[in-house]
Amino acid sequence: MAALIRDYRVPAGVADEMIGADGKVRPVWQPFLQRFAKLSAEDIARRFNRGDRYLRDAGVFYRQYREDGPTERDWPLSHVPVLLAEAEWQQISAGLRQRADLLEYVVRDLYGPGDLVKKGMLPAQLVAGNPAWLRPMVGIDPPSGHFLNFLAFELGRNPDGSWFVLGDRTEAPSGAGFALENRVATMRTFSDPFPHGTIYRLAEFFRAFRETMQGFDRHPDSRAAILTAGVGTETYFEHAYIARYLGMMLLEGEDLVVEHGRTMVRTVAGNKPVSVLWRRLDAAFADPLELDDTSRIGTPGLVNSIRSGHLSMVNALGTGVLQTRAFLAFLPRIGRELLGQPLALPNIATWWCGALKERDYVQAQAHRMMIGDAMSQDLPFEADDGTIIAGRYSDGRFADVSAYLAARTGALVGQEAVSLSTTPVHENGRLVPRPVMLRVFAARTAQGWSIMPGGYARIGSSDDATALALRRGGAVADVWIVARRNVPTDRAATAERQFQRATPGLLPARAADNLYWMGRYVERAEGLIRLVRAYHMRLAETGSPDDPRVAHIAAYLGRTGVTLDDAVPGDILGQLQSAIRCAAKVRDRFSIDGWLALRSLESEISGLRMPQPGDEAARALGHMLRGTAGFGGLVHDNMYRFVGWRFLSIGRALERAQAMTWLLADFAAPTAPEGSFDIAIEVGDSVMTHRRRYLIETNRNTVIDLLALDHRNPRSIRNQVSSVRRLVAELPGAEVNGELSELARAALRIETRLAVADPARLDTDRLISTARSLGRLSELLTRTYFT
Repeated sequence: MAALIRDYRVPAGVADEMIGADGKVRPVWQPFLQRFAKLSAEDIARRFNRGDRYLRDAGVFYRQYREDGPTERDWPLSHVPVLLAEAEWQQISAGLRQRADLLEYVVRDLYGPGDLVKKGMLPAQLVAGNPAWLRPMVGIDPPSGHFLNFLAFELGRNPDGSWFVLGDRTEAPSGAGFALENRVATMRTFSDPFPHGTIYRLAEFFRAFRETMQGFDRHPDSRAAILTAGVGTETYFEHAYIARYLGMMLLEGEDLVVEHGRTMVRTVAGNKPVSVLWRRLDAAFADPLELDDTSRIGTPGLVNSIRSGHLSMVNALGTGVLQTRAFLAFLPRIGRELLGQPLALPNIATWWCGALKERDYVQAQAHRMMIGDAMSQDLPFEADDGTIIAGRYSDGRFADVSAYLAARTGALVGQEAVSLSTTPVHENGRLVPRPVMLRVFAARTAQGWSIMPGGYARIGSSDDATALALRRGGAVADVWIVARRNVPTDRAATAERQFQRATPGLLPARAADNLYWMGRYVERAEGLIRLVRAYHMRLAETGSPDDPRVAHIAAYLGRTGVTLDDAVPGDILGQLQSAIRCAAKVRDRFSIDGWLALRSLESEISGLRMPQPGDEAARALGHMLRGTAGFGGLVHDNMYRFVGWRFLSIGRALERAQAMTWLLADFAAPTAPEGSFDIAIEVGDSVMTHRRRYLIETNRNTVIDLLALDHRNPRSIRNQVSSVRRLVAELPGAEVNGELSELARAALRIETRLAVADPARLDTDRLISTARSLGRLSELLTRTYFT
């Protein structure tokens, strides 16, 4: 162990998480380092790769916005965890519970009696002039009884070893889901011989919070859900992960509608009530009717639903005002007045420059101050608002502090320039100290505030504290709270509970729409692959694009908008990317394996070296075909048969039936060139079946019988239409009081016509009519369930 830390140099005047003030390794780190020191460089690399591979396979990403557009960045895990002793954590937890109660008191006053402003404990302009203070919420008591239910705190360690709060996160705190993934990846990295029994687990924290939210439900037919800003938000993965982990619906603003003061979710079974929303978008965007009228991601009437007492919001709308940087200047005094003693966990020293005395002090001490926007909700060393640190702007230019303060007066705060503690990071085969800050989560439960035992750490990519933000190259690490003895297992794992199946979940119409089209896009991609492969196989046989069969396939593809300028048309990748966009919008309902199968196929095709036309292209397309078949097998074998699976399966079946109908209308037409029957059978993956089933040479009747009318052939039109009819029969509202719905009748009519059809009479016109009927069936499905 001594060799491992021999070159570990902690900067002067800075605390370190691994090395104590006495220069020795903290006791909580010693067992970990003793085992880590025994690992070879190859073993360390193998373990780190194992953790990274888990994150990639789980699809964990961070969306980063740049000038050239958004990009998905691999989750930047720093593999060495941050270790804290149980006793120290208990002190931190007690201080955070006290602070959470203080914040609840403050926000309740801001939207209630306003005593803090009346008594001069908060300047009126920091409230009334604050964009995060939402006037429409004044006088509204949350139906849950509390304004705050889920919080996060940014913590730093002072050089003397004590902890302090850098910022409070009360709007829509992110990171709890990432903390879970950090834990799984880190535990896989440090499996045996690293003992896990003394590390506090995270699952109980989430379980208790879920039960608390479920307790908010006042109506037996209502549900709790998570409200997200949508797939474009930088933390969307976390929203989907938490929803899947807790078994909650993930909703967007367009999924909701307010009827007679009640919030309803648009589902395939009609509008259903929702009484609890865990909000993961900024409050101002939640209701364009009463808040930000430019919002396109909110739901009109949400404020009125809260006002009527029908909807509990976690956290309440308007609580983001507590994140205001200037509030940190006044919370210590409010805490002393309320508690009769200083806060157990102080916050970063802050001075509001709207008061002359404080402004003069900030100006005099500018060399050790961070001076920035009073209304900002960013941490001072992460802000992009022209913050001055030690007399310089972020780009290194000297600042005229006196002029800056005089020009903006009450719009600025000064905060003490802090030196964050460091924690070990493994770089280039050795441990090096890097700045670290903890984000700790608190959830309100029936027993009071529960503090997540760990949370996650944000770590700088260099000695510069401004590099902690992920968008600036920072990393994250798991935080282990280590006890002296083995921690008891979660009560759910040991306690006997009465078995009870949960009520079947609701399927929002938007989710059903995306599942349906995901099925269609994947099937469409597979159909394209089969057709293009048939083209290249015949090109390989004849060597000429002018061969009638080759030209006929090219012309057919051209009529659908597909060109063969490249051996593998970009349309195939385009269809898969459309499927991925649909899947991304239902990540909470779609398996990780299914998601990975789609992304792997997309990656394979986008990274494909363009093959030569003919045999080489046909082989490459055959490989792609096996990929789409693998996805189909995952969906068929592994996906639970809930309503969403039915819409996904209807999409695939309807697309396959319609594509085959159009194919036969062209390749079985009297004008089709010789050899077209064989092309249709090949594209329909029925070559062997045709040889065994028909003892005569291929003709139109055998092709139509096998590919259109044979109900045992999974590639036939009738087989797929029968599947659609059966699946439609299981959808909500398919039959009411013994009467079939319009959609169910339409599917049955198409199936019946195919069941009684004769191959000789199913000519081109009837095939075209069937294809159009299938198109109308899709439109009817959309009108019935999606719009």
